[in-house]
Amino acid sequence: MGHRCMLLFFLILLIGDQGPVKTAMGLAINWGTQSTHPLPPRIVVQLLKDNGFDKVKLFEADPGALKALGNSGIQVMVGIPNELLAPLASGVQRAVDWVQQNVSNYISKYGTDIRLVAVGNEPFLKTYKDKFLQTTFPALQNIQAALIKAGLGKQVKVTVPLNADVYQSDSGLPSGGNFRSDIFDLMISIIKFLRDSNAPLTINIYPFLSLYADPNFPVEFAFFNGSSAPVVDGSISYTNVFEANFDTLISALEKNGFSSMPVIVGEVGWPTDGDRNANVDSARRFNQGLMSRILQRQGTPKRRTAPDVYIFSLIDEDNKSIQPGNFERHWGVFNYDGSLKYQMDMGNGKRLVAAKGVRYLARQWCVMSPDASLVDPNLPNSIEYACTYADCTSLGYGSSCGALDAKSNASYAFNMYYQTMDQRKGTCSFSNLSVLTTLDPSKGSCRFEVMIDLGKHEKPSSSPPARKMQIWAAALILVFTLSTCGAF
Repeated sequence: MGHRCMLLFFLILLIGDQGPVKTAMGLAINWGTQSTHPLPPRIVVQLLKDNGFDKVKLFEADPGALKALGNSGIQVMVGIPNELLAPLASGVQRAVDWVQQNVSNYISKYGTDIRLVAVGNEPFLKTYKDKFLQTTFPALQNIQAALIKAGLGKQVKVTVPLNADVYQSDSGLPSGGNFRSDIFDLMISIIKFLRDSNAPLTINIYPFLSLYADPNFPVEFAFFNGSSAPVVDGSISYTNVFEANFDTLISALEKNGFSSMPVIVGEVGWPTDGDRNANVDSARRFNQGLMSRILQRQGTPKRRTAPDVYIFSLIDEDNKSIQPGNFERHWGVFNYDGSLKYQMDMGNGKRLVAAKGVRYLARQWCVMSPDASLVDPNLPNSIEYACTYADCTSLGYGSSCGALDAKSNASYAFNMYYQTMDQRKGTCSFSNLSVLTTLDPSKGSCRFEVMIDLGKHEKPSSSPPARKMQIWAAALILVFTLSTCGAF
């Protein structure tokens, strides 16, 4: 009887321990939600899990995303938009209310594993013209105080995602790195506060933007397997801008007494459209090189310990501001609907997996009528109207649809408007210039979209999840075991 009991107890342990299999090294990614047709959060969470991502950064406390991430095994960094910095800086109570509503609530009610609160997003960008200089640090302090008051001071840490323009090098070499003179004192105060709070510094690095901003930038230096001449800094040779940029920050930290300050790379990636340097081949090349570094836990010459790196980003966002450039809506590793843009080796023989359970509107497109004339006086205004309310960034020079002829160009604009408006009746009426077709007008790299139907997605199964079934099975066996072994 003793051997039998031991065997049954072993079976309980075996069944009860069949939790999700974790990879040895976590993968992190950004999940932006500025889309006219966002994927349902539960589908996105499954997309994250299917592809091995166990850390995610949100740019705001999106309720649907935070609920869906509950009990998912995914660690969350939740962001606070810059527009909230002033209110949060005005008093601790504002911060207490924000933490209660957007952190404590999701941890306690939904089991969301929130680990970091990102206070602001690149608030010291020069383009903001000092708008957030006075509010970022007080907001950071107040959120930290609110987390402590909520009893979350050890579990949840604060950080401020900063653009790499907060540091620079007078010599042009990483060893000459230091913080910008106009924000030097503020940066030192923030870093000291983060260090004393056992919290990390977060920095966003964009090799693509180096290439975008400077036509003379050596293209190969932007990639991890480039062939450009290395940048020699003393005994160190840098072969890519990512390492050179990161080590410029490490030099700045070392110069100011923060040599052991933990650093997170909050955003790094490559867009696939909206610019001549933004294309699928370059994005695949860059992100595969980045992924290989992450999987190999590869650090930089000045800091051998690899930082957490959040890839930017998971899916395209067709409603983002294009002030930085048309490419801003095309950073996703996946298309807006979770379909594959390109394939990548994710380690251990795994490949990228597309989103599951996505449902679409009818397979029909709004295109320019074959009978319409290109010299019709209504055509320019119709195209302008369509592109005012829909995303036409793929039509730009060097973009995926930049080589279309005049009629196809108009068709693309009409269709994007029609799809963005959910194919509603009357939204394919452009002064008798347009018609509906069931023949896909996509050409080459230019994809004519059919938007997802937010009302027709598969509902979650009503049957108990597998994990719950395992727990129930273990409980039943436990009762049987106790009975058999004479406990009752």
